[in-house]
Amino acid sequence: MEVIILKDAQALAQQGAVYFQNQLRAKPASVLGLATGSTPVGLYRELIGLFKADLIDFSQATSFNLDEYAGLSPEHPASYHSFMREELFAHINLPSDRRHLPDGLAADVPAHCAAYEAAIQHAGGIDLQLLGIGSDGHIGFNEPSSSLRSRTRMKTLTPRTLADNARFFGSPSQVPRHVITMGVGTIMEARHCLVLALGTAKAAAVSAMVEGPVTANCPASVLQMHPQCTLLIDEAAAAELERRDYYRWVYENKPAWQRIA
Repeated sequence: MEVIILKDAQALAQQGAVYFQNQLRAKPASVLGLATGSTPVGLYRELIGLFKADLIDFSQATSFNLDEYAGLSPEHPASYHSFMREELFAHINLPSDRRHLPDGLAADVPAHCAAYEAAIQHAGGIDLQLLGIGSDGHIGFNEPSSSLRSRTRMKTLTPRTLADNARFFGSPSQVPRHVITMGVGTIMEARHCLVLALGTAKAAAVSAMVEGPVTANCPASVLQMHPQCTLLIDEAAAAELERRDYYRWVYENKPAWQRIA
């Protein structure tokens, strides 16, 4: 896992956008794995700016989102369908028929999850997967104790995640208890995972992910086993890393051919 510590949220968003820009330049028909929540919003704004400046093109790309709340329609203002429309899709040229999100209203959830997995495989697999990390170490909505080989499925959210997400609904009692999420095993099959983390609230989870044991109690820790995982964090999120000075030194002393920009 490559750990890159950046000054602040703006630097993180700009750096993250470069990975998408480089991916689409190298492979215009890339399959992109997308995430929701507050952390990727800055990156999405950077991507929109690049698109408006004619510096990135999504016209041949395909996207798959990590998750969606069970029971919410795509029109619900707190759904991830709505989030993606407002924060990214309405502002770029990614074709609507190649934007994929789990269906929160699926009548047959297991069949829908199997179809979602099949659609990812049919598209050729995910080239670049964007991830956040929960304060308890979850990725996607794979809560602690999730199988590290799990596939797309329904999960029940923990009280901690309900509390963390209450700001999008008004109160924890209004947050749906169930979600459809890509599994840890699904995420691990992406060719490149790009993880973003901001703020002191994520510092303990970042430390467990990078320097702790690989364990289902911190699902993100399995990314230590991924062949190409890049972690972008700000100073606050890096605060509990024992080797943070070494990670800075490594990044500052990269050979030119390893630098992304």
